[in-house]
Amino acid sequence: MTPERYQKLQAILNSRQPDLSVLMEDVHKPRNFAAILRSCDAVGVFEAHAVAPDGIPFHRPKAAAGSTRWVKIRTHDAIEEGVQRLKSRGMTVIAAHPSPTAMDFRDYDYTQPTTIIMGSELDGLSDKALELTDETVMIPMSGMVQSLNVSVSAALILFEAQRQRQQARMYEARKIDDETYHRLIFEWGYPKLAHFYRQRKLAYPPIDEETGQLIRDAITVR
Repeated sequence: MTPERYQKLQAILNSRQPDLSVLMEDVHKPRNFAAILRSCDAVGVFEAHAVAPDGIPFHRPKAAAGSTRWVKIRTHDAIEEGVQRLKSRGMTVIAAHPSPTAMDFRDYDYTQPTTIIMGSELDGLSDKALELTDETVMIPMSGMVQSLNVSVSAALILFEAQRQRQQARMYEARKIDDETYHRLIFEWGYPKLAHFYRQRKLAYPPIDEETGQLIRDAITVR
């Protein structure tokens, strides 16, 4: 790992936002799934969530291969399970859904711990998802078409969240814990070696915190 690569990985992990997430309910088109994950990565989402279409475990699309390396995906069998898990972490769960009572998405306070639920391409969010959410937001539109592609909607909302959090200087201090930070630095910086250690159920060797280089004397090979 070069010093430049190490510095970039440090900067990315230092700005990750574990209290900002997306929950995709039955988003089944690979290109949309991939595009949402790319937006998640771009604004610093640490972990995204998905409810698998028709209860079938979701297979990560090839188009999202780059993003899935940087944004962890947790899948849930049902929307109730996903929402409950996120609320147990102190998240406010909001639904992106046009309705008479929905607020303008720019008026919501994204500096609080927030998960945004995005619905399927054809049917939008289920009644159950809407029932479980704490707040509903919408994207105002002035044209004949009153809906956007789900990945476009997700991007607009996420980048508004980023704007608010940048203004609140929430990207300036690392939020993820030391153990997770050091684990991901190693896995992202040395993916093949990390795979080798995981297969053998060995602890990762330490790296020099100044340079990101492996401390050779600590490497275990079996």
